[in-house]
Order: sequence, then C-alpha cells, then structure tokens
Amino acid sequence: MGMVLGKISVETPKYEVLQSSTDYEIRKYPPTVAAQVTYDPTEFKGNRDGGFTVLANYIGALGEAHNTKPEKIAMTAPVITRSSESEKIAMTAPVFTAKGGDGDGKKMVTMQFLLPSKYSKAEEAPKPTDERVVIKEEGERKYGVVKFAGVASDAVVEEKVEKLKKSLERDGLKVTGEFLLARYNPPWTLPPFRTNEIMVPIE
Repeated sequence: MGMVLGKISVETPKYEVLQSSTDYEIRKYPPTVAAQVTYDPTEFKGNRDGGFTVLANYIGALGEAHNTKPEKIAMTAPVITRSSESEKIAMTAPVFTAKGGDGDGKKMVTMQFLLPSKYSKAEEAPKPTDERVVIKEEGERKYGVVKFAGVASDAVVEEKVEKLKKSLERDGLKVTGEFLLARYNPPWTLPPFRTNEIMVPIE
C-alpha cells in the first residue's frame, strides 16, 4: 500500500545541497556506479520506458538476475532518463532517461539505474549477460534540480525544463548538458503521490 501512496523505501542517492531557492536546489552528487541501456523506442512499440525491463532483468527484479554471478541487486530510486535532440547518445553517456537523435532521424532513449552504494567501482558490479546493458562510473557532478508530483508527461517535463533553465541562467549559472528526468516511484503509484525531479547539469 505504501508504494501506491508514494512511500520510497529503497536506497536513494546521497547528495549535498549547495544552494536552495524557491525555484530550485543546487546539488552536488558524489561518484556512483550505474547500469544503463540506450535504445530506439520503436524497438518497444514506441514505449520510451521499454528499457526498464532490460535493466530490471539485469538486477533480478523480475526473477533470475541476468548477470554472470548471477546475483540479485537491490533496486534503488530514482530511475533516470535523459533527452537530447542532437547526436546519438553513446552507450557510456550518463543517464536517467534520455532521448536523442542518432543522425538518421531516430530518437534514442537512455535509461539508467543507479546501483547500490556498496558498488564503488564498475568492476565490482556483476557483469551483465545482456550486451545492451552497460555498467559505468559517474563522477562527482552538480545539478540544478526541481521536484514535482504527478505524471511526468512530455508536456509537463518540457515546461519544467524550460522554467528551470531560465531560472539557472537568470542567476548566472551555466548549463553544461541535457536534462535528466528522475522518477522515484513505480507506475502503479497514484499520480498525486509520485515524486519526480528534473535535473540540469551545471558548472
């Protein structure tokens, strides 16, 4: 019942709040290890979240873990996706969920699960048996972040991103890359109780 009402009972990334205002927070995140997949949503009948099953299989959330140990890995929150309208996102690019073009007019999506903090290096994580899953290390990074509830539809996300970017630029902060969408709850959570965040990388 807690998950339906938005209770987050899994590990979430630690961060330091460097600045807080009515419009956003500036956060610094320490290095982490992530599992990610980059794909064309048409492979999943247009479902931009089609990569979720691939990553869930890797950690063993849907049954046997699809890694060489095989070892079940605890689920964490949020699930991250990234959007980009330019070049194809490399398999090693940072992720949450992201959309990007690959030069052929395709919109690619990159989705990422942050692995539990017990994995401090990529080589410590179990090796995926699905070659689409890439394990990578994320270095220390800074984001401008805005939190919101409800369904993270394309229209809502676009509005939040534009507002956040304008606020950051207004305050003299330099945006250094594409935004990330972080979603903390499973899809069956009632919309008013969902926690979402837009994260924009800054210098």
